[in-house]
Amino acid sequence: MTSNLPGASYAAAGVDIEAGDRAVTLMKDWVKKTRRPESIGALGGFAGLFDVSRLKQYERPLLASATDGVGTKVALAQRMDLHDTIGHDLVAMVVDDLVVCGAEPLFMTDYICVGKVVPERVAQIVKGIAEGCVLAGCALVGGETAEHPGLLGPDEYDVAGAGTGVVEADAVLGPDRIRTGDAVIAMASSGLHSNGYSLVRHVVFDRAGWALDREIPEFGRSLGEELLEPTRIYALDCLELTRRTQVHAFSHITGGGLASNLARVIPDGLHATVDRATWTPGPVFDVVAGAGDVARDELEKTLNMGVGMIAVVPQDAVPDALALLTERGVDAWVAGEITDRGERAEAVTLTGDHAR
Repeated sequence: MTSNLPGASYAAAGVDIEAGDRAVTLMKDWVKKTRRPESIGALGGFAGLFDVSRLKQYERPLLASATDGVGTKVALAQRMDLHDTIGHDLVAMVVDDLVVCGAEPLFMTDYICVGKVVPERVAQIVKGIAEGCVLAGCALVGGETAEHPGLLGPDEYDVAGAGTGVVEADAVLGPDRIRTGDAVIAMASSGLHSNGYSLVRHVVFDRAGWALDREIPEFGRSLGEELLEPTRIYALDCLELTRRTQVHAFSHITGGGLASNLARVIPDGLHATVDRATWTPGPVFDVVAGAGDVARDELEKTLNMGVGMIAVVPQDAVPDALALLTERGVDAWVAGEITDRGERAEAVTLTGDHAR
């Protein structure tokens, strides 16, 4: 059977190879900014190369690996047509999982899936990823931009990333190190970070009917600007804590909230009590709660409630730890302590009411 239609082509199917090539060209300068001495080669190869000969200085180096995305926060970036911060969120979600075990993030790769390659937009996404990598001290050694017409709309995209770090075997942090009497130090979040956005979007758009350009007095800026606030990257702060003070464990507060994430590093037989009265969550949490009549337990199991990272340290390390974090511009405080679990079934208890 013959057809009068022009011959099929990749471009006619919606995939623009030339646009993809231009996107790579535009992103190269940003990727260069993430180079470490161990980075080998240039962007554009089939695989990223990283010289691991420096690992010879380790007695028993363990590689740590993590992968993540940023969830439905990308929908807000798309609606606002602002794409240079979502990469910070991606890097934070990956590298701050790596440092929980004490690993130094070495390098990352990214995956950007788009409905249509718009080179300038892809370059802006990679710009954010590269800036996040610089803040985390890791290299961006490669990635993939995939065009999926028909699966995603022309202005839709999603991002994901994977990272690799290294830690000395006898320096791995975690439950085995935690002891009765340890202090729980909380580090402030920059806002919602990158979790719970399905709930937040449902509340502010579907229930409250607000627009992204709505000015919110409590924020001192628009709703959209608050919701796109990048996730804080704690990697270098945590690594410096491990170098200059004693740290027994970290917990990255992401999806599931503070209690469930902290519980992941509390060993059997021990218990963490966290006092809500030791901090005041940022206004975004109250605004979300009020706009959707969201119960406290629902908020706490979905959002970080103002705490992005936890460090569990010996009591005698508290002054130095707090001083160091203050020196590095991280708002931190003692939020609780580790005790014997006794008859309690749960590993973590939240007590009191938030300070006002």
